[in-house]
Amino acid sequence: MLKRYNPNIQCLSDYQEELSTQAIMFKDMTSNPPLIMVAFRGTEPFNADQWRTDFDISWYELPGVGRIHAGFMKALGLQKKTGWPKHIDQSPGRRQFAYYTIREKLRKEMEGAAEGGRFAVAGHSLGGAVAILFAAVLAAHGEEWLLERMEGVYTFGQPRVGDEGFGDFMEEKIRVYEVKYLRYVYGNDMVPRLPYDDPVMLYKHFGRCLYFNSCYKGKEVREEPNKNYNSLLWAIPKSLNAVWELIRSFIIPYTEGPEYKEGWFLRLMRVVGLVIPGLSAHCPQDYVNATRLGPSPSQILVHQEGRKHD
Repeated sequence: MLKRYNPNIQCLSDYQEELSTQAIMFKDMTSNPPLIMVAFRGTEPFNADQWRTDFDISWYELPGVGRIHAGFMKALGLQKKTGWPKHIDQSPGRRQFAYYTIREKLRKEMEGAAEGGRFAVAGHSLGGAVAILFAAVLAAHGEEWLLERMEGVYTFGQPRVGDEGFGDFMEEKIRVYEVKYLRYVYGNDMVPRLPYDDPVMLYKHFGRCLYFNSCYKGKEVREEPNKNYNSLLWAIPKSLNAVWELIRSFIIPYTEGPEYKEGWFLRLMRVVGLVIPGLSAHCPQDYVNATRLGPSPSQILVHQEGRKHD
């Protein structure tokens, strides 16, 4: 049973001064001890402030950590005048920022949980970027007590968030604290392929990528195919795949069950995807389908390990 006990946590960006970052907290009562899940919301289609966050690709350098996407850091709670102090005043009536608010809620829940209590963070799109940066700032602040209780970070359609130095820092922290970091990428979704990994922009992914094709078959890869989205070699395959996804939207209720029926808006997005392949592939529906119809992470990882030893 899932218990939702902190619905719709809405937090400010100190730069936009708007309630632009949203999260929700659940507690899985079936696990022993209960697992707390924090899910960050992705970009809303008609929220201009969140789009401004996505397109702010300037760097913010965190000493000892690396260079990070400034827009995502601002959404998490970067302070305009002081950067990332370890503590700020979050008392009632004060402005609430995502990182500090959620960190304290987790600390309170963990302190009241049975020994061995765990939590995980997740998110789609912008939410995925904020989720992995939440773990990064915990590490930068030396929050060992919380990091030791972090079960994992699970992101879906997450864009790149930092440079190679940041990736090296996070790889080390993930290893030390034994945090599962799984980055899901579906098909030709364009967002995980942005900002570019090239000599100009210098963004890099890190960690394990679980890649699912348009038949929801999954495998572990270091980097998704067509990593910057703009390879001419992929132009025709992307367009053909978009045609298949439109066709699939009509037949999937019959092949997989009525609960997979797609609504008019998603079908409209599939049509748009014929012109801009990869746009409709970013919709949450394909990630939900990948987790339900595709192999589980453990199946993918066990299969990959088996292949390495063959």
